[in-house]
Amino acid sequence: MTDAQLAQAQATVEVFCNRIYADTDRIRARDVYWLGRAVAFQAAWLKGQYDVATRLDSSQVQQDGVVASLGEHAMVLGPMAARALRRISWMRSRTIHVRSPFEDGSTWGLDPLAEASDDTQVWRPIGGGA
Repeated sequence: MTDAQLAQAQATVEVFCNRIYADTDRIRARDVYWLGRAVAFQAAWLKGQYDVATRLDSSQVQQDGVVASLGEHAMVLGPMAARALRRISWMRSRTIHVRSPFEDGSTWGLDPLAEASDDTQVWRPIGGGA
C-alpha cells in the first residue's frame, strides 16, 4: 500500500462521511475508530480497482449478455468501507420521537383530562364572550 493510495482512500471516505481528518479532535473516539476502519477497507478495495477516479457513475452494467445492478456508490466506495461508515453516529437516522403529554397521561404530573387539573386551566366561556 502506497501513501498515495492511502491518501486517496482517506479522501474518498472524507467525501462520503462529510468530515475531514483535521476535525478528528472534535469527533468521538468510537467514530474515529470506525473512520479508521473505513479508510483501511477503502484502501484495500482501491488497490484491486482499475482507475476508480475516472469511472462513470452507473447503477447498471451490461456485458456479454450479463446484467449487473449496482448499489448507489458501488463504483467508488468499497462494500466494507460503506458498512464501517454506516456505524458512524452522524451517518445514522436522526429521527427523534417527542412524547406528547397525552401519551403518558400527564402534563407536568397532572392528567390533562381529569377534573382535578381544571384549576390549572384558564377558564373561557363558550362562544368567546368576555
